[in-house]
Amino acid sequence: MSLRMARRPRLRLPFLAGLAAASLMAAAAGADVVRLEIQSREVANGGAPVGAIGAYEIIRGLAHGEIDPRDRHNTIIQDLALAPRNARGMVEYVATFALAAPVDRSKAARVLLYQVVNRGNGQVTLGEEGYVSLISGWQGDLAASPALQTIRVPVARQPDGAPVTGPVLARFVDVPQGSTTAPLRLSSMGGSPPPYLPAGLGQPDATLTMHAVESTTGVIGGQQTIARSDWAFANCERTPFPGTPDATRICLKSGFRADRVYTLVYTAQDPLVLGVGLAATRDIVSFFRHAKADRGGTPNPVAGIVDHAVSIGDSQSGNFIRTFLHLGFNQDEADRIVWDGAFPRIAARQTPMNFRFALPGGAATLFEPGSEGVLWWTRYDDAVRGVAPASLLDRCTATRTCPKIIEAFGSAEFWGLRMSPGLIGTDARSDIPLPANVRRYYYPGTTHGGGRGGFQIEPSGAAGNRCVLPDNPNPESDTTRALTRALVEWVTRDTPPPDSRYPLVARGDLVPATRAAIGLPDVPGLPFNDQILNPMLHYAFGPSFQAADVSGVIDRWPPSIRQVIPTYVPRVNADGNETAGLPSVLHQAPLGTYLGWNVTAAGFFAGHGCGFAGGYLPFARTAAERQAAGDPRPSVEERYGTLEGYVCVVRRAIDRAVDDRVLLPADGRRLLDQASSSHVLPGATGSSAANRARGDQLCR
Repeated sequence: MSLRMARRPRLRLPFLAGLAAASLMAAAAGADVVRLEIQSREVANGGAPVGAIGAYEIIRGLAHGEIDPRDRHNTIIQDLALAPRNARGMVEYVATFALAAPVDRSKAARVLLYQVVNRGNGQVTLGEEGYVSLISGWQGDLAASPALQTIRVPVARQPDGAPVTGPVLARFVDVPQGSTTAPLRLSSMGGSPPPYLPAGLGQPDATLTMHAVESTTGVIGGQQTIARSDWAFANCERTPFPGTPDATRICLKSGFRADRVYTLVYTAQDPLVLGVGLAATRDIVSFFRHAKADRGGTPNPVAGIVDHAVSIGDSQSGNFIRTFLHLGFNQDEADRIVWDGAFPRIAARQTPMNFRFALPGGAATLFEPGSEGVLWWTRYDDAVRGVAPASLLDRCTATRTCPKIIEAFGSAEFWGLRMSPGLIGTDARSDIPLPANVRRYYYPGTTHGGGRGGFQIEPSGAAGNRCVLPDNPNPESDTTRALTRALVEWVTRDTPPPDSRYPLVARGDLVPATRAAIGLPDVPGLPFNDQILNPMLHYAFGPSFQAADVSGVIDRWPPSIRQVIPTYVPRVNADGNETAGLPSVLHQAPLGTYLGWNVTAAGFFAGHGCGFAGGYLPFARTAAERQAAGDPRPSVEERYGTLEGYVCVVRRAIDRAVDDRVLLPADGRRLLDQASSSHVLPGATGSSAANRARGDQLCR
């Protein structure tokens, strides 16, 4: 049948055509980008071509959207029913966005790459692949800033217009000794001003406590309650106590002690409906993927050039992807799939954003929600915490909108972000299998997000001068680029990605976080103690909190701790390096011990894990240096002999990785050039006969 013949019935049935048009309009009206406000268009980098794709155009603007609070696709959003509505009964939002596409649209790869921004930070990608790159605001508690992608979401109000109130918790750590005033920060990542201000400054029931000791398992010692008359919501920097009233600060009459942690619980008001950010992301991606224009006729600038959509997000952004899928937002209001592929990276939790007074910007410190919910791609019975059998993919499975998924993470996620229960459950008894649409890859021996790479023995210095050990240089970026390519090919061509590679408890790869179980070598200068691991704690946040979905209302601050969940970490070899997973080229040609943990150097938490920073302990250069230091690890010259010998080890690692499709050929060539021009060892002409023989052996 010809195209012209296929269209004739529509011309003969205007009534049905009208119904069809009305139906399409109704579907669009539920989750529209109502108005696309394009604020700027520019050719990137002065029109410089990017490979064969040519120049890119970058478009920035605002997406004005509406959400129907009665639609089943949206009702899971906490407090959406309490959000103000416009004359059409819709809840409004305004999100920033940036879009990059080839100027010559015919050269686009027909793939929309949605990069989830992290705390508003992110850039569109101008790559030789020709992807349409999109970022947008989703975190509604961020202040508007030209440097960030943000979203304006509504504030929940009672049906009679009265404010919604509830308890929140703030912690004050390492406040300078003697300071009388400290900013009110509600999460470990700070933020100013705080998103939830006190419901009045008097608050006789607000409590401020301080304590002298705190373990990673939440055991607190030396706690004292500070009399309500001895502190105030105020600024005392220029005015003596009780200072100038200020809802964004607290003033302590006697001054703060740097050797104490302070915990404040108070009543806040005006919770943001942050779950709107999930729906907005869904609708913005669907708009750029499917729509021809907004309701006012403003054209979609990439209309007709997108066939597939893939998301990628790191850390907080990867957690966002997991939450997005778990809560059912990968189905748009027209029941279409949103992302065909998803790449949550270095992400172990869910993003805590769908409960009242939520704070998406936390970092897995004590009392912060995020690990309570479902963590598994396959249904798992969390009997330890009393969570019914469930998986992150239950809702999209029911609607047939699950994407193909690649997830990847490194050592720091085990040590700092409680990764292991997502692999082996809360009982730590066995490996939870992966479904057919999920691949998992592990970057062994990496810091959070990966290190700077390169081939150098000498460390570059401690992580921000906060940690005892130097920065871990072991990279993840090369592997990430290859895995992203593999995901796109899986989505667009149905080419299976490489087999999953990650540590298994059944194989003995994952063990309790003790020195003996891990197999850490006795290396001088290698600090280790039982406060480095950040374990998973089973919190009780109150009866209104829905732990499985990390949703609802938190009634209890601080939460009680019911139990400590077994949290395992990878084993290491005699060098202190991990062996399971998908190692970088540097990890396969090591110049030291690459750790996923580090130790805080000073302050209240001295000796505890240093955030998500990984440490590095280089090998000695020579056998004499190693023997003088009492280091059991062979030196660099004992391992490789000469620079040529080292380069041969690097070359073999590159060849294996390229053959396995976990390293792009261009990255392999770059790494080989870097290794060849490094100063890891003298060349053969400047080396001893023994070292030349060693190097020659490696090159055979």
